[in-house]
Amino acid sequence: MTTVAESIVDALADHGVRQVWGVVGDALNPVTDAIRRRGKDREDIEWVGVRHEEAAAFAVSAQAQLTGRIAVCMGTVGPGSVHLLNGLYDAAKSHAPVLAICGQVPSEEMGSDFFQEVDNDRLFADVAVFNRTVTSASQMPQLLEQAVNAAYAAQGVAVLTLPGDLGGLELAKDTPAPRFAPPPAFAGAPEDQVHAAVEVLSGAKVTLLVGCGAKHARDEVLELAERLGAPMVLSLKAKEGLERDNPYEVGQSGLIGNPAAAEALDGCDVLLMVGTDFPYRDWYPQGKTVVQLDVRQAHIGRRISVDHALVGDSRATLCDLLARLPRQEERGHLEDAVSSYADWREGQERLTRPDHDHSLVGKVRSVFDNPDDLIRPEAVAAVLDRLAPDDTVFTSDTGMSTVWLSRFVMMRGTRRLVGSYNLGSMANAMPQALGAQALDRSRPVVAFAGDGGLMMLLGDLRTAVTYRLPVTVVVFDNSRLGMVKLEQEQGGLPEFGTQLDNPDIAAVATAMGLQARRVTDPQDVEGAVAWALAHDGPTLLDVVTNPDEISVPPKPKVGQAWGFAIAKSKEILTSSR
Repeated sequence: MTTVAESIVDALADHGVRQVWGVVGDALNPVTDAIRRRGKDREDIEWVGVRHEEAAAFAVSAQAQLTGRIAVCMGTVGPGSVHLLNGLYDAAKSHAPVLAICGQVPSEEMGSDFFQEVDNDRLFADVAVFNRTVTSASQMPQLLEQAVNAAYAAQGVAVLTLPGDLGGLELAKDTPAPRFAPPPAFAGAPEDQVHAAVEVLSGAKVTLLVGCGAKHARDEVLELAERLGAPMVLSLKAKEGLERDNPYEVGQSGLIGNPAAAEALDGCDVLLMVGTDFPYRDWYPQGKTVVQLDVRQAHIGRRISVDHALVGDSRATLCDLLARLPRQEERGHLEDAVSSYADWREGQERLTRPDHDHSLVGKVRSVFDNPDDLIRPEAVAAVLDRLAPDDTVFTSDTGMSTVWLSRFVMMRGTRRLVGSYNLGSMANAMPQALGAQALDRSRPVVAFAGDGGLMMLLGDLRTAVTYRLPVTVVVFDNSRLGMVKLEQEQGGLPEFGTQLDNPDIAAVATAMGLQARRVTDPQDVEGAVAWALAHDGPTLLDVVTNPDEISVPPKPKVGQAWGFAIAKSKEILTSSR
């Protein structure tokens, strides 16, 4: 006979799930025991026990984003399930198919305010596309099938809650094995929508704003840019797959962007959005004709008013467009944007040189923004880009770590990129790197970790040691919540509440079993990165970086400059009292 727990584990393992992440405990003991027995017999599924359930949810969010397949985490009764929430929101906002199996008090105690009882159906109502509590063994396998199918269909989170007395119950002898539905096939936009878009695009000065919804249409997107003579602004998530060998690409928009991207957007007649839901309204150009292509109808027009909608799969729709679009002979718009981008990148590259602050220009600048001759974070990111293999998986913490990765790491080869780019949570980089590394222990994985983010889930550094995950964690240790500092100073406020009293993070990591180094000299960055990447095991670099490094926005405003000036004046006055 098969129990409810065994049925769940067997179905997930047969479907290709190779790890289940979480913290063991009470109501889910039958499930973790089924994982133990299945893993021992067949070696096709393993339990990864983390120190905090939030790390488990971040890890499987990364796995689902990287594979497109269901990834599984667990949290037991009450607090264990509550701890999953932040990482599950990351999966939901990232459109990652994740299954969370949550424990509950025994059935007879439900509703009695029992010890640790939490109403999971209410708790997960906002984050989950499917959210059910199993109340009888006879509901299986249907509820498991519905949960997994819903996670795939909506590209989101499914939550299945299992009371403590149900996991060990036996299923009826004739209970069928769970069956999961195959993925759908997406069609292109309707003919009339394609025809209208061709009329608008033909002969126009076009800029492309391309998101991760077009990653599977790389060839078609590049051909479209060539056909239209259009510069291509990429969303951060579109860097992966669309940045490499792309002569039309001019970087990102928004606060992490650059002047060339802003000029490309401002200088077009028609903005063509492909597979993107770029959320920042202030960074869209005004007064343009807007064409938006997206497979999700709900995304059309929710950021900017759209004149012509194309609702369908990006690859299929672009094939139809390309069959009708003539080649734009005028290339000035494209050439100007690409040239501007190259100039900006050359200027950025100068900041990455170890001896930059000893040059004439560097000495002048460093008087204001790096008087202590600390390591510039740009240099760290540039070295990682140069030395990391072309199949590296990168993760980044929200904030300045993402800025440096966006600007200095190129997604060439088969590199992958994961971060909390829709939810914007802190503390995601390290656990997402663990999840990525567990998928393939032979593939290099590098986490761009902020010191504030890493300290939030510091305990799970040990998870890398426990499960022999050879991840490389690079900590941008500026003793600050850097993005918050930037926000305050742009608004004319003095820095407050952002300073972090960090320990020697390398020493902490060493005590936890990782190989670690603390880097304080700009001349030592390259050697330290080479050492970390070459080591066969989990490593951490605690790189002490300049806290006053300024990430200049693509279109700096006079108010922001005054804000910095006022903020710095207030900071000086405060420190002199």
